[in-house]
Amino acid sequence: MKQRLSRVQTIALGFLLIIAVGTALLMLPIASKSGECSGFLNAFFTATSSTCVTGLVVVDTYANWSLFGQAVILVLIQIGGLGFITIGVCFSIFLKRRIGLKERNLIQESMNTLQIGGTVRLVLKIVRYALIFEGVGAALLMIRFIPQFGVAEGIWYGIFHSISAFCNAGFDLMGKNEPYSSLTLYYDDVLVNVVIMALIIIGGIGFIVWDDISNHKWNMKKYMLHTKIVLAMSLFLIIAGSICFYFFEYQNLCGLDAKGQFLASVFGAVTPRTAGFNTIDTGAYSEAGRMLTVVLMFIGGSPGSTAGGIKTTTMVVILLYAWSTLRNQSGLNIFGRRMDEDCIKKAATVFSINLLLAVGCTLAMSGIEKAIPLSDILMEVFSAIGTVGISTGITRDVTAASKYILIFLMYCGRIGSMSFALSFTEKRQNASVKLPIERITIG
Repeated sequence: MKQRLSRVQTIALGFLLIIAVGTALLMLPIASKSGECSGFLNAFFTATSSTCVTGLVVVDTYANWSLFGQAVILVLIQIGGLGFITIGVCFSIFLKRRIGLKERNLIQESMNTLQIGGTVRLVLKIVRYALIFEGVGAALLMIRFIPQFGVAEGIWYGIFHSISAFCNAGFDLMGKNEPYSSLTLYYDDVLVNVVIMALIIIGGIGFIVWDDISNHKWNMKKYMLHTKIVLAMSLFLIIAGSICFYFFEYQNLCGLDAKGQFLASVFGAVTPRTAGFNTIDTGAYSEAGRMLTVVLMFIGGSPGSTAGGIKTTTMVVILLYAWSTLRNQSGLNIFGRRMDEDCIKKAATVFSINLLLAVGCTLAMSGIEKAIPLSDILMEVFSAIGTVGISTGITRDVTAASKYILIFLMYCGRIGSMSFALSFTEKRQNASVKLPIERITIG
């Protein structure tokens, strides 16, 4: 009897297929500016980074890839950011095909929605809002890029960076100014900074939050608990992250004026969750600044968004559970609601799997790349698993083995480490025999 794929397995294989197609397209001579094949590993790494909306690169996007190659990367970013299930459902609706229960289940799984009802309506709303946000962002960026690069190139730059920012990808075309420079030339540009940060935040708060806000507008009392937690945690991380970044990186910021310092500090707190752009040299970060960036990358964005990481809700649940345990309280309460026990279990599982995976791969890369400092490897690993893209510049210099490790981490980070693990397991089975309980000492 033919065994059907589970929802998790379908999503995992779907992303693999998209990466495979992207790799094949990027290996074509037309995709390279030199007119020669870029090689399997470079194409594979770039396709994975694009589909998983990470932003880590082994070659400069502008210098190496032709317009065709850049377009392939942008399409992969869009598909990876919104999710291939979302794109597929949109095509099905356009072709007037019926959306069955199987497709609705896949939508629910891919977007982490709380209920199956209204999923098709949510998909249409997501695509509509995404196009609006990306369109407005592109138009605003064109104001800066058209005078600098000309009409045709300025329009393309506006579209590319708007989609890349909204999808939290971190790919850029600023290699025309200086290879691997990202947005360092715009460190004090209010328009570029505000637009990019706004797109990152909007893309990172999640589709569920969009829907909730659009339904209830500014009536916060009617927001779901999920929305309240996401907005509160996101605001806290931006404010606290900006303050910490300013103090940790004061030596790097002291040469800037007050406007430049403010923009760089806020940008340094926003982009690790999980966009990957940078306006100051990440290789010059202090050890404290690197650790702060690692923490922000590990947390990432919110569920059902274009961002990666363990997600803001996971971190909130872990912290609240620890606090309630220390106070010897039963249950987990927040915003006048009690948290479901399954949420606590899932949060602990996601946190543990991601942390163990990151630590294990850090040890593996440290053993392979003996000449590279541990802090650089740590940032690279957490950047990959958080699908961030921030790097100290070692990505292009590491060995092939380390690049494959980073590819694996990016893939796990996009589909979810827990989802990756579940894709290899069967459906939950209850034990036929319950064994005797015996306590052990903890802590």
